[in-house]
Amino acid sequence: MQVPEELERVMVGVEAYLSIRRQTLDTGLSFFEEDGEVEKTLNEKDFLEDLWGRIQMLATGGWKVDSVPRPHLLFEAQLVAGKSHEFGAIKCPEQPNPPPTLSGVTYGKQKYDAELNYPQRIRRLNIFPSSKFEDVQPIDRFVVEEYLLDVLLFFNGCRKECASFMVGLPVPFRYEYLMAETIFSQLLLLPQPPFKPIYYTLVIIDLCKALPGAFPAVVAGAVRALFEKIADLDMECRIRLILWFSHHLSNFQFIWPWEEWAYVLELPKWAPQRVFVKEVLDREVRLSYWDKVKQSIENAPGLEELLPPKGGPSFKFSAEDDGEKSEQHALSAELYNMVKGRAPARELISWLDESVIPKHGLDVSLVVVVQTLLDIGSKSFTHLITVLERYGQVISRICHDQDKQVLLISEVGSYWKNNTQMTAIAIDRMMGYRLISNLSIVKWIFSPENLQQYHTSDRPWEILRNVLCKTYNRISDLRKEISSLKKDVVAAEEAVARTQEELGAAESKLSLVDGEPVLGENPVRLKRLKSYAGRAKEQEISIRDSLEAKEALLARALEENEILFLSLYKSFSSILTERLPASAQTLQDLKSTNPADTNAMDVEEPSAMEMDNVESRPEKSHLNGRTEHAYTVCENEQWCLTTLGYVKAFSRQYASEIWPHIEKLDAEVLLSEDSHPLFRKAVYSGLRRSLDLI
Repeated sequence: MQVPEELERVMVGVEAYLSIRRQTLDTGLSFFEEDGEVEKTLNEKDFLEDLWGRIQMLATGGWKVDSVPRPHLLFEAQLVAGKSHEFGAIKCPEQPNPPPTLSGVTYGKQKYDAELNYPQRIRRLNIFPSSKFEDVQPIDRFVVEEYLLDVLLFFNGCRKECASFMVGLPVPFRYEYLMAETIFSQLLLLPQPPFKPIYYTLVIIDLCKALPGAFPAVVAGAVRALFEKIADLDMECRIRLILWFSHHLSNFQFIWPWEEWAYVLELPKWAPQRVFVKEVLDREVRLSYWDKVKQSIENAPGLEELLPPKGGPSFKFSAEDDGEKSEQHALSAELYNMVKGRAPARELISWLDESVIPKHGLDVSLVVVVQTLLDIGSKSFTHLITVLERYGQVISRICHDQDKQVLLISEVGSYWKNNTQMTAIAIDRMMGYRLISNLSIVKWIFSPENLQQYHTSDRPWEILRNVLCKTYNRISDLRKEISSLKKDVVAAEEAVARTQEELGAAESKLSLVDGEPVLGENPVRLKRLKSYAGRAKEQEISIRDSLEAKEALLARALEENEILFLSLYKSFSSILTERLPASAQTLQDLKSTNPADTNAMDVEEPSAMEMDNVESRPEKSHLNGRTEHAYTVCENEQWCLTTLGYVKAFSRQYASEIWPHIEKLDAEVLLSEDSHPLFRKAVYSGLRRSLDLI
């Protein structure tokens, strides 16, 4: 080491900073709900403190690290005699200007903006027990994690090369468990992973193929460990895990020892483990077909109960029904024949206005039209798009207000009650064609028919995620278009200035015409330059008009966005206030409320995240006739836990759109007397906002 004094100065500076650094607990980005363990977590070392401790141990041990290659030793003599180079100065980002008035809101906004600008630190998901890392020194774990993260970064988009380099790291010990933990930590990272989840899915698949004798068993162990603690896993992480696992199994012939999880059938329908298995099977059916997935669970045939219904659409006016045919059946048949005869939309509208609505009313007409058009478009996604494009005006004619749009969505849900995927697709397409508004979908999500599914199915949540995502993408696209147009305006202004300058120079130039001095260049060139200048000015005006139009659309979209989030959080607050116990101040209080009847359910023993052997198969151990897999949280409490989890997830995912409206949300929803403390805590946790500054 050539400059030990300089290194020592850096070490002293880092230690001085850590001595005054205050540890903060950011529960909004935790993989698991930390409620009840905050004090314990604050007393433990965080990532930075742990890393610094390992570096100090490394310094006292002569800086010897097995995981770091030392090729420089072969050239030590040349390096000692070589020329030294100085590092350039490190420039930190400028500190933001202090707000005019310091408050909890302004502090929260500045904190959120700062977190967007600074790189996100590693969040480690500890899946396996420490016994799996006995051969790995503590500092080696940090080094190998950085190796793996660098490979994931630099080979993003080249999954095979990524997997190849990940299995060939220059370290003298095995690191399959560490590799799995690192990948899952990135896949489940909050608020979002560095890359699209599909990237990590493909890398895991390629790693399983590259290390067939080792890595598949490690991945299976990770799945089992996460499954054991699925009830405490963040809702966003839970959905990502479901999507990843179903996709992963689809690449390996849906092979999984389902008999291990057959005990979930004994759990109540709202138990998170049972819901997890149910949702994984549903996603598998989407990626394959019902009979194939049923065949994959033949070792646990009872799980067929959790498969989605095999039936297709549920058409109210089917001609194959044996029951008595009503007038609505006749209307549906007439409409069907008109559509098959390629009647234009205006003809259908005239038929409705003159013959159907006056006699049967608007609601009956809506049900007949929606059910029939959905049935015509039920053969494929393309058929649905064609029907909506051709007869969207008909639907708009009878769904002119929010109540009718809610009825329309309800009919879509009724028609596709056996197919969650098609329900979500149909509603998404209707929103895309502006046949229904996002407010109407939100209102339908909070209708009684959906409330009872919140804790047992992802169906309403998937539709709500799609609505919020589509609304956000519209605003994001408008912002990108406006940013691009602003650059175009600057370029157009420069082009106008340049052409005007050339025209002015040409007009002021003296030239000879028929031997006489004349002010101005050749008339032909002058005419051409004037044409260029005129076109450049027209182009500038056109771009400015487009910019004004897009800015107007963005302003309207932001107003609608504010109304959407106000409506969403008012609805959440209302339904949660009705169901949350007034005495519950923490999630642990909620879980302890009205414990389940021990005669019907077994007392759950604490599940450990650690697994001593990933190859082991969990077996039921009996105690007085009871099994260790029972779930003791009551249905209402689980409904509240699930809903609060989604409130937190949505708040975190769309924090950038919520913060501009936080004052209004505080005044009308969050700080109102009717707002339950647990609801407020869930929102603030998602926004990463401190309750102490309110």
